[in-house]
Amino acid sequence: MRTCWVLDHPAHVRLLAPFLRAGQSNDVIIATKRLEVEQMLEQGDGHIPRRQTHWVERPVGESRRKKALARWRSSHRFLRQCNQQGEPIQRVVSIGAPLELMAWKSPFLRRKISSITQRWYITDTEVNHTAHNLALKSATDVVLPTHWKEDFDGGFSSNLGGIRLHRLDGVHGHVHLRPAQRPSSVSQPPRVLVRRLIGNGIHDDDELLEFPDDMLDGLQITSADEEHSMGDVWSLDRQLAAHDAVITQSVTLASEAALLGTPTLLLSKAERGFLDRLESEGHPLFRWKKACEGDEWKNLHAQFLTGIHLTDALEPEEWPNARQHLAELLKSELID
Repeated sequence: MRTCWVLDHPAHVRLLAPFLRAGQSNDVIIATKRLEVEQMLEQGDGHIPRRQTHWVERPVGESRRKKALARWRSSHRFLRQCNQQGEPIQRVVSIGAPLELMAWKSPFLRRKISSITQRWYITDTEVNHTAHNLALKSATDVVLPTHWKEDFDGGFSSNLGGIRLHRLDGVHGHVHLRPAQRPSSVSQPPRVLVRRLIGNGIHDDDELLEFPDDMLDGLQITSADEEHSMGDVWSLDRQLAAHDAVITQSVTLASEAALLGTPTLLLSKAERGFLDRLESEGHPLFRWKKACEGDEWKNLHAQFLTGIHLTDALEPEEWPNARQHLAELLKSELID
């Protein structure tokens, strides 16, 4: 089945890479113009196959509605061109990016690309209400994790109608990560990977918290800030496992680091079902959801610094085989 894979975020590139490797040589990619996604495709040899790629803008910031409409039109035009160049596109697979699902039809004309009979929307982010509402207009299949919190999703999961719902047991990191070997001892001073976000994402205005000036004192810092190159972008998972700890504003990075057994301090107001699951299953995730001040903050920060030295005591839940489960849903023969 010839497939269009939508790569909207660096974590989505990692998650979908094994399915692209198992796909057809005439599959195509629609990718968002953001530095880390561009670097991952440029440096993708051995990780993700080279495929015909169409680049689209990220609909954020000023004029985001205009950008979204332009992206819809651009993606529709690309998909129509692909159908004129050989086997028709039959499926679109997207993670949290609904515009390409809508692009099976023209935004202004009633003309549809009839060959695209499967439009998959995969998500683990309950609060992305705008994307969910758009997905309801065109998705044929929706994949939600078993820990999805319906009270956060704005009615999305209860309004699927005739859309096929598939449940995935595991967070997205369970699909593309592997249990990692942790350092046998903590460095002095501890080596900590720090990731700050730019703040132009869909939820950032409501969720981002500022880093206190003195929070990083006495630590050996590796910077992995959004839109800044770290060299080999495909080595980030190994970097997370190799460091003694992670401090981040990114819920995605926090979930991946904690899943790999690295003590992680997440500074964010974000509420996500996958964060609750990681905490309940015993992964080393420390969450702070308000201004970093006062005795309560100092106590949590101290617990995190102490936790860096206590990873041997962790006994997290068994790793679910979400990778194979998603492969079965997508009817994909994975190639490791």
